[in-house]
Amino acid sequence: MTKFDEATQAIRIDETTYDVCLDPGYCIGAPLNGGYLMAVVLRAAVDASPFEHPVSTTSQFLRSPVPGPAQVRVEQLKAGRTAAFARATLVQNGVPQIESLITTATLAGADPVYTDAPSVVMPLVEECVKLPDPKPENNMTLNAQLDLRFDPPTIAWLTGGPTGRPESRAYFRMAEPQDADPYVLALAVDVLPPVVFLAGARGWAPTVDLTWHLRALPAPGWLTLIGSGRLITDGWFDEEVEVWDSAGRLVAQSRQLARVGRG
Repeated sequence: MTKFDEATQAIRIDETTYDVCLDPGYCIGAPLNGGYLMAVVLRAAVDASPFEHPVSTTSQFLRSPVPGPAQVRVEQLKAGRTAAFARATLVQNGVPQIESLITTATLAGADPVYTDAPSVVMPLVEECVKLPDPKPENNMTLNAQLDLRFDPPTIAWLTGGPTGRPESRAYFRMAEPQDADPYVLALAVDVLPPVVFLAGARGWAPTVDLTWHLRALPAPGWLTLIGSGRLITDGWFDEEVEVWDSAGRLVAQSRQLARVGRG
């Protein structure tokens, strides 16, 4: 069991309740990363399902839970021959923090009938760069769990040169050797710096609603993350992320609505 497996572990208490412990190693400043929190919720939802994989997840982030004990409560909505539907709620100190609607199924690894190409061609991993290590006082503990190599133009915000176009791109893998699985993909769709950084908006950009789809089980190796946005207005922005595996397959897609960073 890897550190990430332990950090997302859900222990069944009864037919509808799972105990979890939110790990302080996945913080982005004060809040915990939303992708990490979804992975925790999905561990419980899949354990309670007759199917193996979370193929579609929609999560609304009502509050920002803190590291420590919490529970996931799973309500089964319907189970059919090929898919099951459930509602899962992350609860801390008796207060709902995240509400998720989750569809589970079992993917067989079939070859695609049709597949599109990545929306952007990435440079080689060797030509990509890491972000500088954050200062300890910033509590960016998430960085230590990840290996992200960024397409250099998409981190121009770091040197004060935002391009005005909302986008972010990087190669991704866990810092501890681990083949990617659906729970790593839940993290992957939310680990890029917010695309509004490159549009000149900095600061914590809290996710309000995030939907992602598991399209295939990933091959071992680097994942490629391609993030983009369509509209920034009235303090809101959207962010879409494609996740491609080392075999060149689209393995996850996401779209989120978030608030423009404050501070």
